[in-house]
Amino acid sequence: MDLQLSGKTALVTGSTAGIGHAIAATLLGEGARVIVNGRTQARVEAAIAAFPPGSRDRAIGLAADVSKADGVAQAIERQPDVDILINNMGIFEPKPFAEITDADWFRFFEANVMSGVRLSRHYVPRMIASGWGRIIFISSESAIQIPAEMIHYGMTKTAQLAISRGLAETTAGTGVTVNSVLPGPTKSEGVMAFVDQLARDQKVDTAVLEKEFFQSARPTSLLRRFETPEEVAAMVAFVASPLSSGTNGAALRVDGGVVRSLV
Repeated sequence: MDLQLSGKTALVTGSTAGIGHAIAATLLGEGARVIVNGRTQARVEAAIAAFPPGSRDRAIGLAADVSKADGVAQAIERQPDVDILINNMGIFEPKPFAEITDADWFRFFEANVMSGVRLSRHYVPRMIASGWGRIIFISSESAIQIPAEMIHYGMTKTAQLAISRGLAETTAGTGVTVNSVLPGPTKSEGVMAFVDQLARDQKVDTAVLEKEFFQSARPTSLLRRFETPEEVAAMVAFVASPLSSGTNGAALRVDGGVVRSLV
């Protein structure tokens, strides 16, 4: 299927690894120009080098820490106009509720929520003025089923749903859409580093730990395994395309069936 993305420019935050990198690769494969974002120039360059040679020349590096206001300002100054904004950058950290400090709450909110707010505040009016655009927040199934082991993370993912829907209300009839995508447990760099370390600590094989995770922590999963970043990226690429013009203000699940509710 041709997603009609040739000639479009997309900014994918946090796209040097994991879901973000898979999204960038998928959009490049569909003919888009992609701004690859990470905190350091070295990470950005390595991410671009990993793309197939045929699409690498349409990748643009953007080293900026968009979890901070000054990093967002740098990103906007260097790339003032995009057709597609994918707010993917985020942090997570399992931590007992009683140990989550005020500083943790504010750090998670600024990184996971305010990064997308600040970027969207700049790009949405420009997209509306041009008559077309796509804003996508990469949320999580944790927005609906708040994980007891990282409540502060779940809070930020729920906030993204509220912002995405509210922002979509401002784009009615403009050709601009705002949606959120909710992945389930995904085999991203950060998640797998955590799983591998846990497996070493418990002296068990990673595959055994993955099976136990879906039996105990995510028993409602229909997939019964970690999703691949590419499985999430396929959904995001469609939502970013002109073909998704009938979808606005939606929270779209690609969660492996973890969430049991129908709505």
